[in-house]
Amino acid sequence: MTQGKTLIIVLVTLIIGFGAGFVLRPVVLPVERTAIVAGPPAAAPTPAEPRGAQYFAAHLEEARQVMEQCAEGTARGDECANAEQAVIKAEGRERFKKFMGN
Repeated sequence: MTQGKTLIIVLVTLIIGFGAGFVLRPVVLPVERTAIVAGPPAAAPTPAEPRGAQYFAAHLEEARQVMEQCAEGTARGDECANAEQAVIKAEGRERFKKFMGN
């Protein structure tokens, strides 16, 4: 019988302790608020999804500009790879046409 009473007292004490801890935590240790700092605006807004290699194949000048930005470090990600792929294919086609005499 004493073990049953002891168990109930321990469980009730734990429940009250945990409940008080959850209720008093914001009071004891307040949540730090981070300051919102506005950074400098980006030079060029980046689109949500990277443009594909087919887009850059149709717009080679833009692909070359993106490659320059990638070399400078101002742009990176999938657009760099897609632009580079489109430019390499276009240059390969031009070399093949020169080789074939067309």
